[in-house]
Amino acid sequence: MTGNIFALFESRFPTDRAALFIDSPTRGSFSYGDAARWTNRFANLLSAAGATPGDRIAVQVDKSPEALFLYFACLKAGLVFLPLNTGYEAGEIQYFVDDAAPRLFVTSDTAAKTVASAIGETALHTLNADGTGSLIDASAACAKTAFETHVVAADDLASIIYTSGTTGRPKGAMLTHGNLATNALALHKIWGFVPGDVLLHALPIYHVHGLFVAQHCALMNGSSIHFLGKFDPDTVIGLLPKSTVMMGVPTFYTRLLAETAFTSEVSKNIRLFVSGSAPMLAETHVQFTERTGHKILERYGMTEGGMITSNPYDGDRVPGTVGPALPDVEVRICNKEGTPVAAGEIGVLEYKGPNLFKGYWRMPDKTAEEFRADGYFISGDNAIMDAEGRVSIVGRDKDLIITGGYNVYPKEIEIEIDQMDGVIESAVIGLPHKDFGEGVTAVVVAQAEASVSEKDIVDALKGKLARFKQPKKVYFVSELPRNAMGKVQKNALRETYAGTYGS
Repeated sequence: MTGNIFALFESRFPTDRAALFIDSPTRGSFSYGDAARWTNRFANLLSAAGATPGDRIAVQVDKSPEALFLYFACLKAGLVFLPLNTGYEAGEIQYFVDDAAPRLFVTSDTAAKTVASAIGETALHTLNADGTGSLIDASAACAKTAFETHVVAADDLASIIYTSGTTGRPKGAMLTHGNLATNALALHKIWGFVPGDVLLHALPIYHVHGLFVAQHCALMNGSSIHFLGKFDPDTVIGLLPKSTVMMGVPTFYTRLLAETAFTSEVSKNIRLFVSGSAPMLAETHVQFTERTGHKILERYGMTEGGMITSNPYDGDRVPGTVGPALPDVEVRICNKEGTPVAAGEIGVLEYKGPNLFKGYWRMPDKTAEEFRADGYFISGDNAIMDAEGRVSIVGRDKDLIITGGYNVYPKEIEIEIDQMDGVIESAVIGLPHKDFGEGVTAVVVAQAEASVSEKDIVDALKGKLARFKQPKKVYFVSELPRNAMGKVQKNALRETYAGTYGS
């Protein structure tokens, strides 16, 4: 018996392999039989190219059905899939290649020249969003059409995902077949997937959310997928009546709410809207429910553990919380020393379970630093857990502001600013200050027609927050910088405004 997660997926494929798997507005339809054939073709090509179980395959391509089948092929052949953000430049690519030492690098024709200069002697193939490229041509030349799924242990590596948004050297999180399988089984069950479900997929597939969470749930269900290259409000609105599940980031939902065509009638066939990868404003929850009658299900996860907590499918979905721990996952909130704090107190979220990654690639010391002696992983996220076990994320530990010796949690200030008339959203950061250590600073996005000033923001916070929590400076911007998954890049804001309070 194999622990290969692709064998689990195949066991859930529809009996009729002609059943629809992917429906792409730009590429047409692909059946489950098509997926199996492409997977075998790619697996044979990779093996013919000299890739053996355990080798890394780096992939930096635009979203396409074939890119997904390449991921399947890596799993089936016992190779380690290494997806890379399509926005990475040559210097970043060189780091990943030097660190992971992939057997093969797959990119697009347009990026091939840049990539070639960064990967040295690593073999290179191309794969484009339109289904062309040397990978397609080479796989078509392979004589073999069948491929036996490689037998692996549950603890064998399936993928390495490099973490983003941290300072210093990027870390490759090693995820095993068992990590991915247990998470997929749990999510498929607790989110109530049923025969006939159709997934609307507009997320990138180089990230945990789009590649593992959304895609794996559909595979576990033998579902068909509306597979979009990117999020487009008009296209999504057109496909919602033909779908039953949509997974997205908060930006997806705010952009839908900005469209008059997005109505309760359009979304009436959806049984589940899921949001993650970044916190969602409580206001967005309320507006979405008022518009559609649906309550968005918010959950919490991270690269190192996939999904960790989730609001319930059946039961209260409380805005501002990410729910209790998933089955078989243990979560606690601790102080810096690892001692659990009382319910309602802020601390660092720690967790363990079968979803927890194997460690950081070639970083044993860093791996050891992030684990407690009893096996809990230190997430770095500040959180609160109520008496019922519901978790609320209040910010990254690195976002903690220490001003004048006092700890300030940005989320507490952001909530107050975001509730102001004329404010769309805000981000609060700490900047170097010669007297206080760090000065509390707010960066605000206001409505175009609103007249909101720095004085308005400061005055509104007086009496609501302790003086040391109030911003010493407020900047206004048209939009906050975000990564591909919608997370606000506070590091970028800290760099932009670093000189605010002098040297």
